[in-house]
Amino acid sequence: MSISKTPFGITKEGDQAWLYCLKNEEGAYVTLTSYGCRIVSICVPDRDGQLRDVCLGYDTLEEYEADTASFGAIVGRHANRIGNGTFTLNDVSYHLAINDGPNHLHGGVRGFHHYNWNSQIAGNTVVFSRVSPDGEEGYPGNLSVRVIYGWSEDNELSISCEAVSDQDTVFNVTNHAYFNLNGEDAPTVLDHTLMINASSFTETDENALTTGRILDVAGTPLDFRTAKPLGQDIHADYRQISYSKTYDHNFVLTGQGLSEAAVLCSEASGIRMTCFTDQPGLQLYIPAASPANSGKDGHVYPAYGSVCLETQHFPNATSHPHFPSVILKAQETFKTKTIYHFSTFTKKR
Repeated sequence: MSISKTPFGITKEGDQAWLYCLKNEEGAYVTLTSYGCRIVSICVPDRDGQLRDVCLGYDTLEEYEADTASFGAIVGRHANRIGNGTFTLNDVSYHLAINDGPNHLHGGVRGFHHYNWNSQIAGNTVVFSRVSPDGEEGYPGNLSVRVIYGWSEDNELSISCEAVSDQDTVFNVTNHAYFNLNGEDAPTVLDHTLMINASSFTETDENALTTGRILDVAGTPLDFRTAKPLGQDIHADYRQISYSKTYDHNFVLTGQGLSEAAVLCSEASGIRMTCFTDQPGLQLYIPAASPANSGKDGHVYPAYGSVCLETQHFPNATSHPHFPSVILKAQETFKTKTIYHFSTFTKKR
């Protein structure tokens, strides 16, 4: 395993951003940047041994600074949505930015993904850290966050996160990578197959906000307990789909502890991605519109051209006490780990 560190440009605020490359002995590699604590690329072999970059992104720091899709980023303090941008904690009401219809999304106008994080190489990992000060985006408490990325000899990308606050606060973190197992420049993911270890999901309203109801996947287009093509039911006549004309839903995972959450496969490339997590939820998101007009090498990223598997706590949990809590008590340490393991399989006959 080798890790290199190179300059990635100077931010608009005058800070040096860095690019890290973690490469294993077989040549597969991951690149990361300190700007937004982001995954820039994941280059893994297909069934023929050819490397394919399966993660959408950009070539330059300037593009990441202008990014509105959170490509590859750690998003927070609170990933996903908070209804009406408000929550009550210890009898105090907090008001956050409304940046997604009537709701708060991914930490606000300037979430974690638009800061340049402190970074360093530590053994076979890269460690990113930052302190989100009390009041940032309306959240209480000085919050210290540390994210550790690791890459293994068998093409396993691990993402570990730790956080501690000096006041009670809310915290829900995820990585927002967009995947296409045929390569980041491929036109669609609707031919990919997906299995999710979940028998229920959290219902959403017309603004993609959880209502508090937990529904059974059985008999619905959201049943991924047995692997099926992403395109099979994505245009089904079903209200939960018709709201956004795509999947943008949180699944209630059945596993306990660090366990298998989902398996994504591409028959065309022979690449399989298995997701393991200790989080209670998995947000399946397939953009129904282009997330970026120009990505790496000027590639146009089309609608339905990528899929996100965002491990997380449930959206809008501050409004639904029966959801797993997103309250982080003062001086308590939050820890979570997610793994994306890449492998290959033979072509079906």
